[in-house]
Order: sequence, then C-alpha cells, then structure tokens
Amino acid sequence: MMNQLRCGVLLLLAGAMFVGCAGNNGGKGQMVDRQVPAPKEPALPPPVKNERIDPALQTAARAEINAALASGNVLIHMHAIEAAQNVIGAKEPAIYLSALNDAAAQVRFAGAMAIGQLQIAQAKPQLLQMVNDPNPLVRIAVRFALHRLGDTTFSKDFELTARDIEWQSRAETARVLGLLGEPTAVRILKPMLRDREDSVRLQAAESLWRMGNQEGLRTLVSASASGYPDDQMIAILGLCWPKDARVLGHLRAALTADYPEVCVVAARAMGECGSDAGYPIATEAAKSRDPRQRYRAAIALGAIGRSDAQGYLADLLKDKDSPDVRLGAAQAILQLKAPSASARGE
Repeated sequence: MMNQLRCGVLLLLAGAMFVGCAGNNGGKGQMVDRQVPAPKEPALPPPVKNERIDPALQTAARAEINAALASGNVLIHMHAIEAAQNVIGAKEPAIYLSALNDAAAQVRFAGAMAIGQLQIAQAKPQLLQMVNDPNPLVRIAVRFALHRLGDTTFSKDFELTARDIEWQSRAETARVLGLLGEPTAVRILKPMLRDREDSVRLQAAESLWRMGNQEGLRTLVSASASGYPDDQMIAILGLCWPKDARVLGHLRAALTADYPEVCVVAARAMGECGSDAGYPIATEAAKSRDPRQRYRAAIALGAIGRSDAQGYLADLLKDKDSPDVRLGAAQAILQLKAPSASARGE
C-alpha cells in the first residue's frame, strides 16, 4: 500500500503514516534492480483532439466524489476530502467542517488540512477546540490551519514536532512548513535534511525547494536518481511543485525511467508544470492490470488536463476493483481543461 500512497495526492503520504508504516526506512519499499535500459526519448504525445467536456461525465464524477465522502472506508473518505479540496474548493465548506467532528483521526486530519489550504475562516472556533486532539498528526494539521487563518498562537509548536520521536510527525511537520512558506521555517527544515529517516529528509527537501532553497533542490535531484522507486517518485513530485522551468530536464528524463510507476509519476509532474509530454505514458498506464498504476494514471491525466483523455477516464471511473481508482478518475475528470487551454510540449 505504501507505494500507492506515497506517489498520490498530498494527503496520501499522511494516510500511510496513520496506518503505521514502521522501520528505519520510513515504510519505503525494497530497492529494485535496474535491468532494462531506458529509451533516450519518450514517445511524442499525439495532437490534442478538440473534444467538448461531457457534462454527463462531470456529473458522474461528482457523484463518485459524493459517494466517497460518505464511504465507511476511512482512507477513501480521507482521500475524498482532498479530491473535494482540489476540484470543489471552498464552495461547499460543510464537507470539511463536518470532517472535523469525525471519529476517525484520518478524516479529522484531512478536514483540517483542507480548511487550512482553502482558508475557511468559519472553521476557526472548531479548530481551537481541537488543539489538544489525541492524534499527533491531527494536532499538526490544526496548527497549520490556524496559521493559515492568521492565528499563529500555536505555530511555535512546529519546532517541537520537527524533533518528535515519531518519524511520521517529523515528516508531516516538514510538509506543512513548506505549504506555509514562511522564510523563518528554513532554519527548522535544514537540519531535517540530516534526519535518519528517508521520508523526513525528502519531505524537508521538497519544502525547502518550494521556498526556492537550492539545498533542497540538490537533495531532490539526487534522490530522483535513487535506486529506490519510492524515493524517485517522491523526489520527482517534489521537484515539480515550484513549477520552475529549470527542473523540466530532470522531469523529462524521468519519463523514461527504468520503473513504470516512476514514469507515470513523471508524467503527472510534467502535467503539473504545464506539459503534456507524459500523455502517452499516462494513457498506457490507464490500461494496466495493476490498480496502483491505474490510479497513478488517473491523477496524471488530471494534472495534464487534456480534454481528449475523457475516454480513458470514463473507463477508470467505472473501475470494478478499486474505489481509489474511481476517485482518482473523478477528480481528474473535473480537472480537465477546454481544448484551447490544453498544454502542449514544454
């Protein structure tokens, strides 16, 4: 499960943290030997087809998100909140406010993070009642949300959670510091580059790079060539978030990585940077027998945003094996852009 969670949307790493990935490598998978030489250049994407966004497909996608929000599966509910954050936004604050009262810590965490990202001010009274939540990751998310709402009373606690005995708390602290983007966080994040856990080091590097720090960039570039596919996927996504053209060469090179899962994540990263260069990789992965690849493909197609991906996403929306695949497809469908806005090349 860890491989799937670590390469998905923002909350997926946190979801893996909740289910207890232990060990000195922070839940990372085994190193995979490289045996097949990669081609020098990825296949060129086909010309964009002028396809109208199907309103019936959008309606079905929203229905899938609604179903996931009502799911009794805690992780699906958690992922649905993030999908709602990405494609519904602050228009329906009740989605996130109700999550704060959920019995499951994962759902409370997701709700607090979404409220912080969307800056839903009416949540502040509830958040203040949650500062001593029994779950440490929820406490971090609550402090993040309050800071985003202008209340920094508890933000000093990030200095403590950055040194927490549990790697999950350290990694999540590094992540929210990057999302907050406060320059003063650099002094907390830099020592975390020497953390004993890979997940913490890479998350600190991503957050530093979000703030333009070159030390964070160097760490991510190095990790993108790691022998561990998990490290590569985290590093590739970390490289893309500032949308800095200087990393496009690294992202394009990852499209021809030795591992198929890395290639699909690179396709998503290129999409986040406005390129459809990974479109052929994502559409091929959408037909994979592995539900983790189909999920990654859906997320990549949403990031790329081409309207002619609707056929692939319509099939994924009806996936019989995985609710995560259906939810990823639903989010992607609602992210598709009109043909005139579809990105081409770099």
